[in-house]
Amino acid sequence: MKKLSTLILSLVASASMMANISDAEKEALMKLHKATNGTQWTNKWDLKSPVESWFGVKIVNDKVVAINLQNNHLSGELPTEMGNLINLQSLNLFKNDISGVIPNSIGNLKQLRSLNLAFNKLSGKLPESLCEATGLVVVELHMNRISGEIPANIGNLQHLRTFSMYNNELTGNIPTSLYNIKSLKSLLLSSNKLTGKLDREVANLSSLESLSLFENNMQGQVPFDLEKLSNLKEMNISYNMFSGLVSKNLAQLDTLNMTMINDKGLAVNLEVADKSSALANED
Repeated sequence: MKKLSTLILSLVASASMMANISDAEKEALMKLHKATNGTQWTNKWDLKSPVESWFGVKIVNDKVVAINLQNNHLSGELPTEMGNLINLQSLNLFKNDISGVIPNSIGNLKQLRSLNLAFNKLSGKLPESLCEATGLVVVELHMNRISGEIPANIGNLQHLRTFSMYNNELTGNIPTSLYNIKSLKSLLLSSNKLTGKLDREVANLSSLESLSLFENNMQGQVPFDLEKLSNLKEMNISYNMFSGLVSKNLAQLDTLNMTMINDKGLAVNLEVADKSSALANED
């Protein structure tokens, strides 16, 4: 009898230690599994086992706080139900075969700090709702097929440190609001189809350490104000259509020494001038 009582107490204790996530969160995980061909994943989920045993799922206090399924052979599209994971702090689906669009429900993830969907086949526009996930610190969406303009209200992400969108199909200007993100350290927008000028307000990005605008269609004077970015360690804005004069400091900082494409499609180097001349010739 004593052994039976001990066994019952042990089972009760084990059950109490098992996660009891909400129905909405479990449904979201199930939808993700189905929508991305979970039966073909490299590391599969046993749907009959407790959720806390599922590969790449982190649960704290009965809440799904992180999903890490990078390089796990996910294919298909992200389901709208992803927005039900309202306690999610980190979503890492790096290097899979996910297509379709980023669901608008991404904006429901107010606790999200890190979003990594890089090296997939995502297309369509970057949803404006992303800017409602105001806790974001890291956004890595490079090496996809995302098109359209960067949302005008991107500046709502005031905690953002990394915004990596290189090798996509973005068009339009860099939104003015982006220049107000004082926390931004890495702005990586190379190999897109961006146009317009690089605003002098880029000098507001006081924390910026890395700036890459390589291979776009941006025009106008390279703002001399870039020199005010005292934390800037690396920069590549070459292979645009910038014109005018640049300072020696900026030319040396740029990886390709300010090699631009002129109106004839030829590669040319911008003329280097002293500081006063560069300022005098800014638009």
